[in-house]
Amino acid sequence: MGRWGPGSGQGWDQGTETLFTLARHTGNRGDELAALIKLLITAAEPLSGRFNGSGKAAFDRFKAHSDEITADLKGGLNRVGTGQLGMEQAFAGGDHEMADEATRSMSAAHFDQAKFRTG
Repeated sequence: MGRWGPGSGQGWDQGTETLFTLARHTGNRGDELAALIKLLITAAEPLSGRFNGSGKAAFDRFKAHSDEITADLKGGLNRVGTGQLGMEQAFAGGDHEMADEATRSMSAAHFDQAKFRTG
């Protein structure tokens, strides 16, 4: 992960693959989340007969809309992954642009004028 600290002289160092790795790991979390929601419904099913009133209505709504809820959550995680990949591309592009600009600036500099002469 990135490092940031006073006096480190490094500034923000995220590493070249950090956001790509995060996006890759986020990508399969939607399937895990869907499985956990199904487990929750299965685990709570024996209790559904004990719910009354608004508690029962809320559980029945959750159960009825579980596929929708799962799809919304997976979609949200997919958008997070897409954002992470977009940030990775922006950071990489900025890094290359900064290196190219530094190279151009150094090419135009006259280092001979900076030599110190003694004697």
